[in-house]
Amino acid sequence: MGEPGLAYAKLLTMKRTELFTKTSKTVPADETALNAKLLIRAGYVHKEMAGVYAYLPLGLRVLEKIKGIIREEMNAIGGQELLMTNLQPKAVWQTTQRWDDNIVDIWFKTKLQSGEDIGLAWSHEEPIMNMLRDYVHSYKDLPVAVYQFQTKLRNELRAKSGIMRGREFLMKDMYSVHATKEDLDDFYNQTIEAYKRVYDRLGIGNLTYVTFASGGAFTKFSHEFQTLCEAGEDWLYLDRERNIAVNEEVLDDAVKELGLSKDKLEKLRSAEVGNIFNFGTDKAEQMGITFADQDNTQKPFYYGSYGIGVTRVMGVIAELFADDRGLVWPDNIAPYRVYLVNIGNSPEVLARTQAVYDALQESGIDVLWDDREARPGEKFADGDLMGIPHRVVISEKTMASDSLEYKGRTDETPINTSLEELLNRLTA
Repeated sequence: MGEPGLAYAKLLTMKRTELFTKTSKTVPADETALNAKLLIRAGYVHKEMAGVYAYLPLGLRVLEKIKGIIREEMNAIGGQELLMTNLQPKAVWQTTQRWDDNIVDIWFKTKLQSGEDIGLAWSHEEPIMNMLRDYVHSYKDLPVAVYQFQTKLRNELRAKSGIMRGREFLMKDMYSVHATKEDLDDFYNQTIEAYKRVYDRLGIGNLTYVTFASGGAFTKFSHEFQTLCEAGEDWLYLDRERNIAVNEEVLDDAVKELGLSKDKLEKLRSAEVGNIFNFGTDKAEQMGITFADQDNTQKPFYYGSYGIGVTRVMGVIAELFADDRGLVWPDNIAPYRVYLVNIGNSPEVLARTQAVYDALQESGIDVLWDDREARPGEKFADGDLMGIPHRVVISEKTMASDSLEYKGRTDETPINTSLEELLNRLTA
């Protein structure tokens, strides 16, 4: 039995007449980001307000497939999945001074009916650590790594990059506690490699760099994962020869720290798709959380935090791979792998299309059948706009030659193929 997210994403097939969303030629007047324009037009998201989007069935399927890839890689390095609450008690964050709006200026805060102050989670370092104090008491309990897929809420001043920077967004955040610095450093490096595998599997590994960056409200320094993208909000300085990347905000410090030459650095626009932080023992010391070591003395945990912006990654991929016809999804995260089109509604064409639909489904290939009474050009344009990787057409013409018409999303011209060859192509 597969992972829940992957099972959800793989087992469904659908017909266009059953899908309540529709494609559109228009977008909200205040939407400027390409990723959001295409995702709105293709029926993946609905814009509620600036920086806030609802994820419709097609968009949710993409998110579930991205989550499935991340989940596999986090499980592979020992992560245990959980789900924390978004409601944040003031007292927990006061222990590290991060309830203070002068230190963290993106809080959404409200009150319970009792009058008690409460926040909506922008991150989960403090709550995770506070939770672990009830379960991890001894060096024998260590190390522990837990992660979640959680909606985060940040009162961003700017939210003009579509789903690449939202006030509400989905994040994978993982946290680990360790008995020694060496053990944390080892897990930190394992996570870097796991993140590289995630981005490779998402098709952006060759454009994504481990980047020396500021720790912001987290710690003094951090490592970001920055993907080269003209729509990004960051500037990256890249030493291609040494394969070292530096965020502009720490350029001067990093040049000294890493022995870089500014003359060799290439300035490039990029988008942050992940970040990791090594807190050492600072967080545990601030919160007064300890464990009993082998010598029976109480010592503070070593603590690490590791994030991937799931919706942001989706937006970056939409930006990077789009063409003049619409979205272009990598095969493994597309909402459906095959866009099946019938041209004509004769009983013979419909029966043949149904047979192909069933064969694809039986082979574990998710398929969206455009069974609408619409012109062929309209169906083809919708399939392209949605970014479905493979298009299969059945018509009186293809039936006459006992074949199917196949076209990859970025191919120039279609080819004729058999059902057997199509299944072999899609299951290889």
